Amino acid sequence: MREAELLPDLDGTEPGLVVLMCGLPGSGKSTCAKALERRGFVRLSIDEVVWARIGRDAALLDPAVYERLKAEAEEELWQELVRLLEARRPVVVDYSFWRRSTRERYKALVERHGCRWELVRLRAELPVLLRRLAVRNRREDANSVTVSAETLRRYFDAFEEPVGEGERVIRQY
Repeated sequence: MREAELLPDLDGTEPGLVVLMCGLPGSGKSTCAKALERRGFVRLSIDEVVWARIGRDAALLDPAVYERLKAEAEEELWQELVRLLEARRPVVVDYSFWRRSTRERYKALVERHGCRWELVRLRAELPVLLRRLAVRNRREDANSVTVSAETLRRYFDAFEEPVGEGERVIRQY
């Protein structure tokens, strides 16, 4: 899909609009979020905060250390999101949002600030995700945290699919 075809109606001009990217690793969340960033959205990414702190693939860390770093990064970005909502800046949150409770928490925050959210679900079948991750796992940058096939299968099985949550679904192939 060409960049111009990615969410063409979201042009970064709506004050306070928050786009919540929702999907599994390899589904295209960061690609979509970066396209929105080029249109004027502020992009918030936990992976980029963690990378800035450690300068390498966080998947190589002890799992407990990685989870602690992710939690700290999410709290930092939550506070940044509050500041951006108060300033009525358009934001894209580049995060998996695999749990319904997390999606609901972010949507409630946006609404409490009198702003609007869009939940964008990037959906891809497991073979597509595996193929994309095989390519992505060879890169070394903030947006290419290594995800093994086994880990992806666990994530795939645990993902809480948004249904009736106001989601916009984009099928990935």
